[in-house]
Parts: sequence; C-alpha cells; structure tokens
Amino acid sequence: MQKPILRTSFQFPGQKDLYKGKVRDVYNINDQHLVMIVTDRISAFDVVLPRGIPYKGQVLNQIADRFLGASSQIVPTWKVSTPDPNVMIGHKTEPYPVEMVVRGYLTGHAWREYKAGKRQICGEPLPEGMQQHQKFDRPIITPTTKAHEGHDEDISKDEIIRQGLVSKDEYEKLEEYSLQLFEQGTRMALDKGLILVDTKYEFGKKNGQIYLIDEVHTPDSSRYFYADGYQERFDRGEPQHQLSKEFVREWLVEQGFQGQEGQNVPDMGDDFIRKVSERYIELFEKITGEKFQYTESGNVEARIEENIRKQLEKM
Repeated sequence: MQKPILRTSFQFPGQKDLYKGKVRDVYNINDQHLVMIVTDRISAFDVVLPRGIPYKGQVLNQIADRFLGASSQIVPTWKVSTPDPNVMIGHKTEPYPVEMVVRGYLTGHAWREYKAGKRQICGEPLPEGMQQHQKFDRPIITPTTKAHEGHDEDISKDEIIRQGLVSKDEYEKLEEYSLQLFEQGTRMALDKGLILVDTKYEFGKKNGQIYLIDEVHTPDSSRYFYADGYQERFDRGEPQHQLSKEFVREWLVEQGFQGQEGQNVPDMGDDFIRKVSERYIELFEKITGEKFQYTESGNVEARIEENIRKQLEKM
C-alpha cells in the first residue's frame, strides 16, 4: 500500500504563501490562483488524526473534480485544472465565512443534537417523534461558522445576517445554490444506487461573482447511504449501510474520543487504516461507476511537484 502523503512544502514561481488546512495544503500563486494539494491526512471532530489514509487524497480530489464539472451548470466553480490525481488548481476567491450544510436526513451531528433534546438546529424547527436516519420532508440548511482552528459552530441564518457575516441578498443566493446543488447531487447519487444524506458547500467571491469552492460531494464533506435496503433497515431500527467518514467518528467515539479537551486520540492500527482506505476507494468506485486507478508508488511528492510546475508554466 502506498505511503500516505501527510504534508508538502514546495516553493513554486509566484508563490505568495502556503496555508495548511486539516486535509489540504493550499499554495497562493500571485493572489490569482490556488494550488490545492489534497493530502492523505484525515480529521474527525475537527482534529487531525496522527496517521494518514493511503489514497484518500486521490479519492477526494478525483470525486470533487467530477462533481465540480457537473456543478458548473448551476454556479461558476473555482476549478481551472486538475494536473495530478492529488491536485486541483483554481481561482483564488474571498471565501464567505460560513459553510452551507444541507441535510436531507436526521443523522450524524443533527441526530446527536436531537437525541440530546434539541428541537431546533440553526433556526430550523424539528418535529417531535423523529427517528435516527429519518428523511426530512424537505432538505434543511444548517450553516456553520468556518473555524481555522477548533470546532465549527452552528449558526442561524438570522444570526449570520445580524452579525454582517453575509448580506441578506447574498446569503439567500447561497441558499438557492446550495439547494440546487443538493438536488443535483441527490439525482447523481441515486443513479449509482446511493442516497446523498447530507453535505456541505463552501462559496467565495471574486470580481463580484460567486464561485463554488473547495470540495464537493466527497466522503469528507458528505454522507451517503446505500439506497438498496434503506427503508427496511430504517423500519427495523438498524444502522444504515453508509459510505462516509462517519464510521471513523463512530469508531473514535467507541474508543472514548470526541475531540474534547484532555482526550487522547486512540491508536489507529494498520488493519484499521487499511479498512478506512478500502472504504474511501469503495465510495469512489460506487459514486463514479469507475474502477479506481492506483497511482504508482515511489516518490509521490516529486510527481506532484513536477505536474504542478508543468501546469503553472502553461498559465
């Protein structure tokens, strides 16, 4: 199995700065373009876990590449080119300081809040008597603030507008785009036998134009259930067969870790790492309908750097 790509530290022509996110290393080129290298780092509960997942970055980047292509029918996207399996180059925008989380089902964070007794999330009222993994009558938007460090926080539409984080007109445009993207993603998932359960979208602005940025409909930003057997499992109160990062979170919870202060990340053994890698590859093949192409082992960093330099020379 390929050695995970955990970090990069390249120096490209015109490079202004380098931002290292939870998963991505982002190079600013002349304040015009971003080179985004999707590493094999994995985060859960807003904590970067100590071990990487082989091929995870390639999976995320190649799924995002496909969905960004489809999303351009709805909203301009930041993507310009994909010169390497782990790399995307695109427009540098001014990101909006909120993430648009769209939920079609009561699961994950929303279910944990509901189970704790909350009947409203981000200003969206939730009816009594709902069950885990139950479908909402309509998709709901539960935005969060974007935290560079620590946890993202739930926030309501009214509070976003009141704080001046996003103007009312622009926020409502982001809502419109988000629901259209979720509808498109739902159709594309069902075509492959999957249910798009929930996801998050990020947007930025450049020269007065709104762009869809970052990743789209990947297993790091989205949750999928298998459509086949969903209703039967729901009726019996059984766990859903899902393809997402949630099973990593569930495993961490079982080990007593939820990212809280004073908690230590449990040891992720080789077998568990292999299972996580296989789950990411399974999702790639399921959502794209294509066989995953393993990249050659060897000096992966050298390959990435060479492909980026070649592309930048053309721009």
